[in-house]
Amino acid sequence: MQPYLFPYLGYFQLIAAVDKFILLDDVQYINKGWINRNRMLIHNTIIAFTIPLKKASQNRLIKDIEISFESKWQDKLLKTIESGYKKAPYFKEVFPLVYQVLTADETHISGLVYNSLLRVLGYLGINTEIKASSVIYATNHLRAQEKILNICLQENAQVYINPIGGSSLYEKALFEQHGIHLLFLDPVLPAYQQFSAIPVSGLSILDVLMHNSADQINQMLLQYRLV
Repeated sequence: MQPYLFPYLGYFQLIAAVDKFILLDDVQYINKGWINRNRMLIHNTIIAFTIPLKKASQNRLIKDIEISFESKWQDKLLKTIESGYKKAPYFKEVFPLVYQVLTADETHISGLVYNSLLRVLGYLGINTEIKASSVIYATNHLRAQEKILNICLQENAQVYINPIGGSSLYEKALFEQHGIHLLFLDPVLPAYQQFSAIPVSGLSILDVLMHNSADQINQMLLQYRLV
């Protein structure tokens, strides 16, 4: 999976379902994607938050994209989160985690995202191993499912799980030819108590963390289908 900033619950369902999770940071950056932005529910309104980047372009690899510090975005974002969630039941437990991530000495968006995933997984007690593809596999010359298949072969994987959105991109027969069982994770996003009267799903994991205990979230992580 590409590295996404504080991604939604389904992303963490995938991480929790596997033994090793590969961050694809040596693929092209996607403009207006979820790599450096996400959504929260602030004062009953869906608010998008974004980490500013330097010279972000679809012609560059994710791992090469630097964070811009020209504006005081860290202070502004932390104040927005604090203002919006200070009355949430788990704010006191979660806000220090968010603060540590956003004020860490990270210069690249891939590093910030990697750190955010580790922090959230540590809080939830999930021990899935996470590796960046650029550090290990040297697959820059490959694209799409050929790249994924090559990584699976290097890992001697018997099962590969991809998000359900990849069902039109990856061929089960091709993976089976190499002894790899390809499955797709179809997430279930359960409703939970929010400040909004009408539940809003698909928000950043930050919203889930603020309103639910670690035990409750771990139960949510089990609510998916493999097809």
